[in-house]
Amino acid sequence: MTAPTDCPPLAGRPVLATAAARRDGNRPLVPWWTFAVAWLAVAALTVLATAGIVDQDDAGAQPAIDVTVAVLALAALPLLWSRSPRNAPVLGALVLASLSAYSGAATPASTVATLQVARWYPARTAVPVAAAGFLGHAVQALWRPQALPLGWWLLCDLAVHAALLGWGMYWQARAQLMWSLRDRARRAEREQERRVVEARVAERTRIAREMHDTLAHRLSLLAATAGALEYRPDADPAQLARAAGLVRAGVSAALGDLRDVVRVLRADPEDVEGAPAPQPTLDDVDRLVAEAREAGGDVAYERSGSADVPRTVEVAAFRVAQEGLTNARRHAPGSPVVLRVAARAGEVRVTVSDAGPRRVAVGGAVGGAVAEGTGTGLVGLRERVALLGGTLDAGARDDGFVLDVRLPWDA
Repeated sequence: MTAPTDCPPLAGRPVLATAAARRDGNRPLVPWWTFAVAWLAVAALTVLATAGIVDQDDAGAQPAIDVTVAVLALAALPLLWSRSPRNAPVLGALVLASLSAYSGAATPASTVATLQVARWYPARTAVPVAAAGFLGHAVQALWRPQALPLGWWLLCDLAVHAALLGWGMYWQARAQLMWSLRDRARRAEREQERRVVEARVAERTRIAREMHDTLAHRLSLLAATAGALEYRPDADPAQLARAAGLVRAGVSAALGDLRDVVRVLRADPEDVEGAPAPQPTLDDVDRLVAEAREAGGDVAYERSGSADVPRTVEVAAFRVAQEGLTNARRHAPGSPVVLRVAARAGEVRVTVSDAGPRRVAVGGAVGGAVAEGTGTGLVGLRERVALLGGTLDAGARDDGFVLDVRLPWDA
């Protein structure tokens, strides 16, 4: 015998059982032996009640009626915990209410039936069942003598069934609340797991973008410097030493960037030691231009405006300039590049333009093998700009390639 567990709530069907079905499939609410103990307890009360009633009855047909009602009540009792058919507990309660009209031997089972239906079913089902139990005992009082006057008997009958109905509905509401809290906790846990996954993906995307922005710039400088060494093997020793120093410094800086990224990837966010690397600002654009010129690039730099730019916008503007110079160095080596940074109230505009063909010679030598870009740099840059509500326009023009970015902020 198991509790109904496969029925939706608030539809004249078990409510508590639905919570168990949602939680554990078709597993019963409690072990089967619990219902066996309950049936034995009700059976014992029924036997005692029947014995007391028969002892008070006069000789005649009434003792036979009492015994018959007791047997039928015990036979109908398993319906209260049956799951098939799904409305078996309601049917069992109505049968027991009808039997209570003939004899008080059905009172223990009818009482349990009213309580069980109030526990498992919505009020629109439990209230009529409780009313049926009240009417059954009222009919019994009309044709069988009772210890109390009829008026007091009906009042006690009404109070008992109202108490059973209220107790069962309270039990049901409490169980539903507990299930709701557990379900809410499970959903909150799943939501937290989803947020953690999204945070990890976002962090990986950010790290990949930072790696591209920093390493691509440094490696393109190394490629340009190495290409110059290859193209000018007859350079004087001083120039060769200077170029070698640039290569060494670039490699050292690139390794430092890699170590920072690996340190972040290996450690938990709460366990990362040391302060985070300082973020670049618009003042660091001068360093970008100087590095590009030292690598042999023809870079013209114009900066205008002196507005107090927010730090996040400064970092984004620096990355735009860095990506623009890197792309120009990779795809149009040797061509003149113009970098313009205008910081006005409410907006920073960064423009990078070059006049060369969109190709890059491996090793930096003109006419070398062409290495096509993957486009991931502009994709990451577009994401960074979009996060700040800015716009990015990049494309070929008649006189070359132009990268034009606007980064607004609330002035």
